[in-house]
Amino acid sequence: MTKKAATREAILQQALALASQVGVSGLTIGSLAAASGLSKSGLFAHFGSKEALQLAVVQAAQAQFVAETVQPALALPRGMARLTALFDGWLGRMEQGRYPGGCPLLAAAYEFDDQPGAVREALVAGQRWQRETLQRLLQQACDAGELAEDCDVALLAFMLFGLVQSAHHDQQLLDSADGVALARRGFARLMATHKAG
Repeated sequence: MTKKAATREAILQQALALASQVGVSGLTIGSLAAASGLSKSGLFAHFGSKEALQLAVVQAAQAQFVAETVQPALALPRGMARLTALFDGWLGRMEQGRYPGGCPLLAAAYEFDDQPGAVREALVAGQRWQRETLQRLLQQACDAGELAEDCDVALLAFMLFGLVQSAHHDQQLLDSADGVALARRGFARLMATHKAG
């Protein structure tokens, strides 16, 4: 990695932490300069515009999610082990409190749901990929004989995604420590209900 690329990556990590607090839509070259102590001109040289900065933050958050949550799960055997690891990893990110204001991707999904542009397009692509990944892992568990053959993988993926969103909502908005535990219980119950045999 070049020095310029390493500097940009360090800036992106600061931008991610800030975006978790002020929202991706609230992230600007100026707000990042104030929070990081870097000059606006230096940040502008790396990103060029507010939208480019916001897009880079969304892409960086998505890449982190894949590297830290999805890839470790995919290293496990197909079936429930893989699906459980993905779900646990997803919730584990919330428990670790990696971002002071919660998951920037989940927050940004609400901020940009009605805002056309490159940031929304990146969020839509990322969220669709996450849902499709859940469906694929659920289908693999069905194919492995661990979940019922006739289970509705699209509905189950929708419900699991909803559990993650509910846990984030409870933790961030309601300041409730129970959300993650409830999501884990919901996962266990859904999987038990759709268990093969």
